[in-house]
Amino acid sequence: MNKIKKILFILFIGLVSCKNEPHLHLNYANGKAFGTTFSIQFIDIKEVDYSKSYDSIITVINKSMSTYIADSDISRINAGDTTVTVDDHFKKVMTASKHIYNETKGAFDPTVGILVNAWDFGPEGKIISLDSLKIDSLLVSVGLDKVVLKDNSIIKSNPKTFIDFNALAKGYAVDVFAGFLEQKGYANYLVEIGGEIVGKGSNVVKEKPWRIGVEDPNFDGTQSYSKIVELHNEAMATSGGYRKYKTDENGERYIHILNPKTGYPLKSNLLAVSVIANTCMEADAYATAFMTMGLDRSEEFLKSHPALKVYFMYQDPNKELKTLSINGFPTDE
Repeated sequence: MNKIKKILFILFIGLVSCKNEPHLHLNYANGKAFGTTFSIQFIDIKEVDYSKSYDSIITVINKSMSTYIADSDISRINAGDTTVTVDDHFKKVMTASKHIYNETKGAFDPTVGILVNAWDFGPEGKIISLDSLKIDSLLVSVGLDKVVLKDNSIIKSNPKTFIDFNALAKGYAVDVFAGFLEQKGYANYLVEIGGEIVGKGSNVVKEKPWRIGVEDPNFDGTQSYSKIVELHNEAMATSGGYRKYKTDENGERYIHILNPKTGYPLKSNLLAVSVIANTCMEADAYATAFMTMGLDRSEEFLKSHPALKVYFMYQDPNKELKTLSINGFPTDE
């Protein structure tokens, strides 16, 4: 074959290869779940609809752990039903909760919800002191150490202990959706539920990594994003006190996160905490824990937990916004 024919042959093979190469498609789905919204993106060579599977996952998790459904497993347990057999979802979340409860010395506590409800946090509420006797009576039932998972049953040493997994259930659900896509063989996807996110691979259609905005702590209810991070086979969750808070007569803000030890709302200079971890459930739970622990305790804790990448947004004594990145949380270039 002479040189010109060889070049033409190579060009022809190249054109055939391009035509036969499958076109990548970015599949997208969104909807409502767990009192918020969800969105799912993944890459395939065709358009695929898994909406029925998504609905099934949401139904199963709600039946297990939704405190808003009267006959869910967790609602029946909270009501005193000792005959409930919990599923694997419940056991995984309970086991993780116990671990993080112990790691944070009780700063993360899924039994504190009874106090949150008692304080009745609303968008425009004012701090109205509850009777100290009422707080003390509620604190008696608070503490995950009062709850034991034995085989497939939950045993409470105090029957009034109220379990609420809202602080990590969304993150867990993100992991379940991600696991579903993994089982389908997808290596490039992004799952988001109420701002909690898992990113795997990249957006190969756009030839870009999955990019996520970290929301600014705006007290006026507006949304803006001044920081963008790239997720590389990681999960990210954010907890903040700038949307749900109350003020006292001096104008001091108290966030909706309660101190499990005292039973009172936290007065904190921390506005928001974003955590990048291996699982979204873990990131979700630690983000809540760090809001409870405050900046100083969190910094000390993170010295011995280098796998957690954390981004703090807080106010200094002059009420100016400051940020702090720890353990390699992506900084702006």
